[in-house]
Amino acid sequence: MTIDGIDVARQLIQRDFPQARAAWLGGSVALGIATATSDLDITVLLTGSPAPYRSSRHYGSWPVELFVQTEASLEHFRVKEHAARRPGTLRLIAHSHVLHDADGSGTRLRESYAKRLALGPDPLTDQELRSARYRITDLLDDLIGSKDPAERLMIATTLWQATADLVLTGNRRWTGSGKWLHRELDTFDRSTGTAYAQVLASAVQSVASDVIEPMVDAVTEALDGFGGRLFDGYSARGPAS
Repeated sequence: MTIDGIDVARQLIQRDFPQARAAWLGGSVALGIATATSDLDITVLLTGSPAPYRSSRHYGSWPVELFVQTEASLEHFRVKEHAARRPGTLRLIAHSHVLHDADGSGTRLRESYAKRLALGPDPLTDQELRSARYRITDLLDDLIGSKDPAERLMIATTLWQATADLVLTGNRRWTGSGKWLHRELDTFDRSTGTAYAQVLASAVQSVASDVIEPMVDAVTEALDGFGGRLFDGYSARGPAS
């Protein structure tokens, strides 16, 4: 861990949130993978008002993202993120350094969230799986049919995200966005002996060089693990009137 970041985060809590029940430092700094532009992701637990809210600020030389919560708002976000299979709040607390723990809730919630995170998300429903296969099939056809290099690159980046998301959620793994999607896929690869993260990233780079075959092959292989392409026979119900 970055000790300087932990010390700075603790000083901020002592100065601005002396009434806090608990506070945690999560994200890249807590995981020991911070970069020169990483911020301090701090979750603060209050009894009530002015929570819940979030704010961004600088403290010393550090950019800080503050997530100020109550137990009720933490549960709200946990349920919402569980349904989306993107456990941002779970990650921030489960993989954290406890900065402050006035009543034991800091350790209690970190342990509880770590257990929930380890359980993984719910399996995809049949309709969710079919919808994902259909969307990726459609994007793949768009990539193959496009003659515009810039358009191909935009399609490829969307294909990377959709395919990575399917590989993860189709295997009951949490997903994410941006760098966290890549990190989740890389973690999956290391546990299963696959190479989706590197292959898909390299395929996007190939499309940027106007070579689409590696992306077509990588996406087709991923789709084949879940029943292959899907177009004929796909249907989805509209909202109830």
